[in-house]
Amino acid sequence: MQQPGFRILAHVSTDPALIALFKDIPASIVSDNMNRVTGTWGLHPYHRPNVSLLGPALTVRVRSGDNLMIHKALQIGRPGDVLVVDGDGCLDRGLVGEIMKRVAQKRGFAGLVIDGAVRDIAAYRNDSFPCYARGVCHRGPFKEGPGEINVPVSISGVVVHPGDIVIGDDDGVVFVRPEDAPALAEASRKKMAVEAATFAAIADGTYDETWIDASLRARNVLPA
Repeated sequence: MQQPGFRILAHVSTDPALIALFKDIPASIVSDNMNRVTGTWGLHPYHRPNVSLLGPALTVRVRSGDNLMIHKALQIGRPGDVLVVDGDGCLDRGLVGEIMKRVAQKRGFAGLVIDGAVRDIAAYRNDSFPCYARGVCHRGPFKEGPGEINVPVSISGVVVHPGDIVIGDDDGVVFVRPEDAPALAEASRKKMAVEAATFAAIADGTYDETWIDASLRARNVLPA
C-alpha cells in the first residue's frame, strides 16, 4: 500500500483546448490578471532567450537533494507535460542535469520547472528546451526517495495541482487552474489589446499620463 510521502497517484489530464487559450500570452499579462499575487519568483530561465513554455503540470515532490521520483516521473509522463518539481527550494544538490534533460526531450516533455537546483547548465544555455530553476549546483543528487508524483506541490510558495496549466517565458512562470482558464485567458487578451493601444499612443505622442498626478493628489502629495 502506498503511503503519503512515497507514492505515485494517477495522471491528471487537462483539456488541450484550455491550454491552447494561453498561446502567445505573456506570463506577466496572466499574472496581472491574477491580481499580481500569484506566480513564481526567484526561478531563473536557464535556456536560451525568447522561448515560451505552455503545458499541463506533472507534479513531483521530492526529499531535498533526491531525484529518484523525478526519474520515475520522466518514465510515466506524457508528451506535452511540464515536469514541475518541488525540491524544497534546496540549492545544495542539482536535481536535474543533462542526462535527464535529454530524456525529457526525447519523450516529448514541454519543459521543466524545478524549485531547486539544476546542473550541466551549458547544455541548456543554447537550447530551446525550457528549464526554470532556483539555482545551480554541480553536486549530484541522491536516488533513494522518498517522494510523490501527481500531488499538489509548492513552487515559490504557490500551490500547483497536477494538471494545472503552466505558462512561462523570459519573465518567469505562472500556473492556472483549468477551471479558471477561459475567463483568465479572455481577460488577458483584453489587457494585451489595451497595452497595444498604449504602445501606439507612446509612439504617436498621445500617451495619457494624467493618472500620475491624479494619484499623487489623492495622496496629498500635490496640491488639489
